[in-house]
Amino acid sequence: MQVQNVRISFPNIFTASAFAEGQTKKFSATFIMDDDHPQMDMLKEAIEQVAVAKWDKKIPSSLKRPLRDGEEKDLDGFGEGTVFFNASNTKRPVLKDKDLSALVEDDGKPYAGCYVNAIVKPWAQDNQYGKRINFSLEGIQFVRDGDAFGGAAGVADADDFDAIEDDESMFS
Repeated sequence: MQVQNVRISFPNIFTASAFAEGQTKKFSATFIMDDDHPQMDMLKEAIEQVAVAKWDKKIPSSLKRPLRDGEEKDLDGFGEGTVFFNASNTKRPVLKDKDLSALVEDDGKPYAGCYVNAIVKPWAQDNQYGKRINFSLEGIQFVRDGDAFGGAAGVADADDFDAIEDDESMFS
């Protein structure tokens, strides 16, 4: 399913990584949307369909669902009136620009705070780590710029440096 015009946060989409040693490396991102986003009902329905398909009428009362209240996090982009969800995959997601050209890390997008379309797939987890519905991250399309979260730093410019003579020392 494609969720359109959401903000991306914590984009770990070019190189897989693990949170702790020994864990499986994954590509991942968090997606933030207003709690009245036009696709909110579609997301909730898809989550419930996966739960019913897995557990039929015996959905565990303790089942964790992926949509979370934005007030849980005191970070840029989160807060009152927002909802967020995480998505991950061991396979690298498809990354596209507005014109459908492929994106690479050097393009500088998507970045935390921009708007994207995300292709995610809900799936049911039922193992030693618990019963929950998760989202698999399938693809991301850059939609438009947004205020970068956390004052995301850019790359230094060559003009930021001064030439140094061979016999010069900065601390002499």
